[in-house]
Amino acid sequence: MDKLSLDIVTPHGTVFSGQVDEADASGADGDFGVLAGHAPLMAILRIGALVVKTDGKPGYYFVGSGYAEVLSDKMIVLAESAERAEDIDVERAMEKKKRLELMLAKKENVDFTRAQVALERAIARIRIAKEYAGK
Repeated sequence: MDKLSLDIVTPHGTVFSGQVDEADASGADGDFGVLAGHAPLMAILRIGALVVKTDGKPGYYFVGSGYAEVLSDKMIVLAESAERAEDIDVERAMEKKKRLELMLAKKENVDFTRAQVALERAIARIRIAKEYAGK
């Protein structure tokens, strides 16, 4: 099976760079999978999981929105934030979730859009860490 070159990049640096068999992403228009030889495509990524399969073993990443460019033998993910599932600090994410829920409930001096997106990221990080870390 041909390999796909995958780079996951954030403003803080490269989170992953290597050869994979497959990458499954959470697109704004639905989830999609990429194998070597895929047709070129640009996609908006929503907050969610990116599953990377190498030699039959999956690796799980949280992606906090971004873009994916797919060429026949390469996929580049440019993400606002990304981290491996096992590196997520669940306790910190749960604390952030609680703070954001309180902030949104009070409805005082809150940028609702930013707070709701931050809450969505916290919830996704918790879900991905609990569901995928250690698999």
